[in-house]
Amino acid sequence: MNWQNMQKIKIDEFELFYKGNLELLKKPKIAIVGSRKASKYTKEITYLLAKKLSKKFTIISGGALGVDTEAHKGAFPNTIFVSPSSLDIIYPKANENLIKNIYKNALALSEYEKNYRPYKYTFLQRNRIIIALSDFVIITEAQKESGSMRSFEWAKKYNKKVYVLPHRINESSGTRYLASKGLAEVIWDIDEFCKNLGIEDNKNILELNEALRIYGDKIYQMELEGEVTIKNAKVYFN
Repeated sequence: MNWQNMQKIKIDEFELFYKGNLELLKKPKIAIVGSRKASKYTKEITYLLAKKLSKKFTIISGGALGVDTEAHKGAFPNTIFVSPSSLDIIYPKANENLIKNIYKNALALSEYEKNYRPYKYTFLQRNRIIIALSDFVIITEAQKESGSMRSFEWAKKYNKKVYVLPHRINESSGTRYLASKGLAEVIWDIDEFCKNLGIEDNKNILELNEALRIYGDKIYQMELEGEVTIKNAKVYFN
């Protein structure tokens, strides 16, 4: 791409530079955001949730480590990355391969033309775009004083409904606070949540890689006990 002459697009109140597939903007959109230091449980559920929701929705997130990464990977290529820097500067560098794949096969957006490095305020500005473009917001993990909770403030401003995951006591204090105060609705069951959004899923069959991601090596014990059958890289639940 010629970074000297990047293309712009007007989306709602924003003028944004882009790289990738603009068709993704035509689908209904869900923001999935959360902690960079997310737990293993949160990462697994975020990935699974994004994967299921991407059958109907485009998933928007911020490219950060932790929750954002799992949201993009689970939804890929039906995902939009909103960058805190200009698109010629890949941030975070640890996600370089993922972000380059998004440039090629999904969609990346930025407010900044070129040579613009991320600063503290650009992360907040990025979050406002993620929330504004979404139909509703899912915060899968967040501590009470965190950037993800600032995303909740943007959701309030833009009048977007917020959902959270259930967590154990002393984990994800921010999302537990939102749930306890009635400020967010808890996703108690992923399949029921997706079904209410018009997404039907065959729970009886999983790709082997996905089953390993969810169940780990336990899937082979389940096969020995007759709970599942593994054949042609697919797992069939008996």
